[in-house]
Amino acid sequence: MGLNSLVPYARLFHHAAKGARNIVGKYQDTFERARRHPEAFWAEAAADIHWFTPYRKVLDASRAPFYRWFEGGTLNTCYNAIDHHVANGRADQAAVIYDSPVTATRGVFTYRQLLDQVARFAGVLASLGVSRGDRVIIYMPMLPETLIAMYACARIGAIHSVVFGGFGARELAARIEDGKPKAVLSASNGIEGTRIVPYKPLLDEAIRRSNHKPDHCVVLQRPQHRCALELGRDHDWEELLAGARPVDCVPVAATDPLYVLYTSGTTGQPKGIVRDNGGHAVALKWSMAHVYDARPGEVFWAASDFGWVVGHSYIAYAPLLAGCTTVIHEGKPVGTPDPGNFWRVISEHRVSVMFTAPTAFRAIKREDPEGRHFRKHDVSCLRALFLAGERLDPDTYHWAAQLLDRPVVDHWWQTETGWPVVSNCMGIERLPFKPGSPTRPVPGFEVAILDEAGDPLPANHEGAVAIRTPLPPGALSTLWNDDERFRSVYLSRYPGYYLTGDGGYVDEDGYVFIMGRIDDIIIVAGHNLSTGSIEESLASHPDVAECAVFGVQDALKTQLPVAMVVLKAGVEREPSIIVAELVHLVREMVGPVANLRHVGIVARLPKTRSGKVLRSTMRKIADGVPFEIPPTIEDPATIDEARAALRKLGYARESPSVIGG
Repeated sequence: MGLNSLVPYARLFHHAAKGARNIVGKYQDTFERARRHPEAFWAEAAADIHWFTPYRKVLDASRAPFYRWFEGGTLNTCYNAIDHHVANGRADQAAVIYDSPVTATRGVFTYRQLLDQVARFAGVLASLGVSRGDRVIIYMPMLPETLIAMYACARIGAIHSVVFGGFGARELAARIEDGKPKAVLSASNGIEGTRIVPYKPLLDEAIRRSNHKPDHCVVLQRPQHRCALELGRDHDWEELLAGARPVDCVPVAATDPLYVLYTSGTTGQPKGIVRDNGGHAVALKWSMAHVYDARPGEVFWAASDFGWVVGHSYIAYAPLLAGCTTVIHEGKPVGTPDPGNFWRVISEHRVSVMFTAPTAFRAIKREDPEGRHFRKHDVSCLRALFLAGERLDPDTYHWAAQLLDRPVVDHWWQTETGWPVVSNCMGIERLPFKPGSPTRPVPGFEVAILDEAGDPLPANHEGAVAIRTPLPPGALSTLWNDDERFRSVYLSRYPGYYLTGDGGYVDEDGYVFIMGRIDDIIIVAGHNLSTGSIEESLASHPDVAECAVFGVQDALKTQLPVAMVVLKAGVEREPSIIVAELVHLVREMVGPVANLRHVGIVARLPKTRSGKVLRSTMRKIADGVPFEIPPTIEDPATIDEARAALRKLGYARESPSVIGG
C-alpha cells in the first residue's frame, strides 16, 4: 500500500504556532547533544541512578541490532525508587495515594511504609522459591498491592508480567503459557463501575487451559467478594504476609529484564515486550524532569491501569524513581460517580501533573461540555495535563486547554518505546503548541518519515513513521524468547530503523503529526487518505463529541470511508441535518477526493478498556467478514450498536463474531 501521499489539505491550526519555525534554544541544544553524542548524553543521565557496580560501557553494539545499554553495571530498580528515598530524607513523604471511588476508600503509604510492605512481600515470594530470573504473573486490579507486588519482584530480581485485570481466561492462559511463571499473584475480584468481577474463576480456567502450571498462586481476598482457594497451590495473601521476613535488594545486571509486558500480535500470539533494568531506570527518571517537568515531592497522577505500559512507566516506576508521589485510582472519568471525578482527585490530592488518554477527556466533555463539574473544584495546583494513547483531536485539545487555562500537552509513544517519543518537553523548553501535533521528537529519539523504499520524505508528505536505531535507553530490548520475531516485526522493513507501525508526517517546522496506524491508510479511487485527516475534520464540528473513520470495501473505488459519530450531550438537532453538515465539512477540509457519504450516529463507540477505538473491528463488521471481539472490549453491547448503525447505512449484512477470552 502506498504511503507517499501529499497531506490532503492545508492544516487549519498552524497559525497557533507562529514562531515555531527555525526553533533554536535549550530544546534544540539538548536534542542535538543526544543525537551527536548519545553515549555521553546518557552517561550524564545515568549519574542520577544508584549503581552497585559501575557499568563498563554505556552502549554495547556488539550484537546489533540487539543493543544493550549500561553493559556491566549492576543496580536494583526497587532500591532506586524506594530504599534510596528512605535513606535520603523522604522516608515520611507520601509515596502512594490510593483513591477508590468505587469502594469509597482512601489511603496513603509513605516511602517508609511502602518499603516495609515491599520488603516483606519480597520475603513472601522468596519463601515460595521465587528468585532472580523467575517469572511472576500479576493479575490484579488497581490496588496498592499491585504496585507492591511489582516492586517485590524487582527487589529480588524476579521478572514480573502484569496482565490487565479485564482480560479473560484465554488471554491470561496465553501469557501463562509463554511466560512460564513460577507464581501467579491475583485478587479475588476487580470492580468495573458498580459491577463486581470475580477473578479467581478466570485464573483457574486460564491455568486449566495452559500447558504450563505455576507452582503457586497468591490471592488477595477483597471484602467485596471472597473466593475459594485450591489446597496446595493457592495461598492467602494476608496470611503469607503476616509471617514474612523482609529481604534486601538483590543486585541485577543493567541488561537483566525488569518485566515482560504483553501486547497484541497480528498472528494472535501476544508479543512479550522485554524491558531491562538499567536503561529503564535511567530513561524514566530523566523523562520525569525533562518531559513532564515533575519535581521531587510533587504529586504525579497517571490515570491509567497497571496492565498497560502507562501504568508500568508512569504509575509504578517513574514517579517513585523521581521522588514524587504517585496516585493509584480505582475508578473512571465519568460514572464514578460523575464527570467531576477527575477534578475531585486533582483538588483533593493536590496533583501537580496529570497524564491520561484523550478518550477520558472526550467522555468528560460529552457529559459535561460546559465544565460545570470542573468549576466545583479547586484545581489551581495542576500545572500541566499530558494526553497520550491515541490521537488527540484538535477539538478535544481546544476544549481542555480553554477549560483548564494551562498547558495541555499532546505526546506520543508506544508500549514498545516505554516512554515518550514525541512531546513538548516542558522541563527543557516550552515550545509553541500546534493542535494535532505532539510537537517535536524527545531527545534520544530520531524520528523519520519514510516512503516505501525506505527513503526519507520531505516536509508535509505522509509516510511511515520510523525511529533510527539504536533506540535510546528504556525502549524494548527484544521480545520474550523470540529474537527473530523482534527483528522481523520491527527492524526488517527498514534496515537501520525501528518501524512504529504508525503513519504520519513532519511539517516545515519539524513538528510531528501522527495520523494513525499504517493500516488506517485507505485507498479511495487510487488516492491514499489518512482516516486521521477525516476524523480531524469531523471532530471540528461543534456537535461532535468523538468519531471514528474506517475504510470499507467498494467495487468501484476500492475503499470508501465510513464515519461513526458520537454527539455531545444535549444536542437535539435533527440528525440528518448534522450528517449533511459533516459530509460538507469533510468535502471542504479534506477535499472531494475523500468521498465521505456515509455517517452513522451512535451513542458510543466500541472501545477497549484502555480507550482504543475498535476501528478494525467495525471495518470487518461493515464488510461482512468474520471477526473476533477483543477480550479487552469495554462493553460488548457497543458492537451490536455499531452493527445496527452500519446496517442503516447499507453495510454489515453478515458478520459472524466470536468473543475472545
